[in-house]
Amino acid sequence: MVMTKPYLRIAAEEAFCPPEMFDIFREILGSDWLDDPGFRSQWGYFIDSQSERAVFVREALCSLGDDRIANMDAAGIDKAILGLTSPGVQVMQTQQATEFAAYSNDVLVDGIRKHPDRYYGLTAIAAQDPEQAAREIERGHGLGLKGVIINSHTLNEHMDQEKFWPIFEAAEALDTPIYMHPATPTRDMVGPLIERGLDGSIFGFAMETSTHLLKIIIAGTLDRFPKLKFVAGHCGEAIPFWLYRLDHMHNAMIKANRYVGVRPLERKISEYVRENFWITTSGMAWAPAIEFCIRVMGIDRVLYAMDYPYQYLPEEVGYTESIDVDADGMKKLFQSNAEQVFNL
Repeated sequence: MVMTKPYLRIAAEEAFCPPEMFDIFREILGSDWLDDPGFRSQWGYFIDSQSERAVFVREALCSLGDDRIANMDAAGIDKAILGLTSPGVQVMQTQQATEFAAYSNDVLVDGIRKHPDRYYGLTAIAAQDPEQAAREIERGHGLGLKGVIINSHTLNEHMDQEKFWPIFEAAEALDTPIYMHPATPTRDMVGPLIERGLDGSIFGFAMETSTHLLKIIIAGTLDRFPKLKFVAGHCGEAIPFWLYRLDHMHNAMIKANRYVGVRPLERKISEYVRENFWITTSGMAWAPAIEFCIRVMGIDRVLYAMDYPYQYLPEEVGYTESIDVDADGMKKLFQSNAEQVFNL
């Protein structure tokens, strides 16, 4: 275990799922109704592969007990914020998605109650039915869950349309953050990536999810819901690295009146990102990237995460603790920022 430090190490993007979800994924993969090549690429591998990595991921996802806690201890992680793994219910048909989201939330709450000193959780929702999803956000909040997990696109659809506003309205009203977790790119984006293995976490996840979040901003969603909170993993899915260019080019598009779907906003894109977003270090235990994000976003907006079990390296905590941040900043990174945004 990593040596004790004067702060808690809270890992803010850790995945789980009930084992029944694998059966549902197998059914979807065996049918032809879902046109989602990215899902078929990702879970066509993970669902039944006997490779060491796939077996570990499947077993670790389903554990809310001793095995997960032992791995947390080995890495020096004190507490984990758990969310339904990608793509969760967002590849299911509406009724099944709604029912399984509620079921997975109940499973998670039960796991938290058995280990209240180790786990927090996020509410899974079925964005296929935004009104019901809003009610599930309220139910999850009442059960003690600390935010909302959305695994990016739902059946190839992004949430930059007004029909998804009930979800945002519920989250804003409860002051509960939305963790926008990646999924493989939509069917219209993924084609050129699959042939070179770029569709998943190596690159496609960040491309898809950053696109999704930017579409939500540019659609004016954060003008309608100015107190809405988003959390994005993997150093903000690279958005912080693009803020200057995003501001410059968005302003140029507005002046040119070039796109029907691009209208003036109340703030710059960079201002929405700095004021409505928090980012985590999940899967990016790399000092230059983390230090850059702290410089751009501010130390109060960056949280530690590991991305367990997909990227489990016990020594990763030590890598992160080697970054150039003072003691107060390190406590914010590992503990205080998570406590603040998730109301822990």
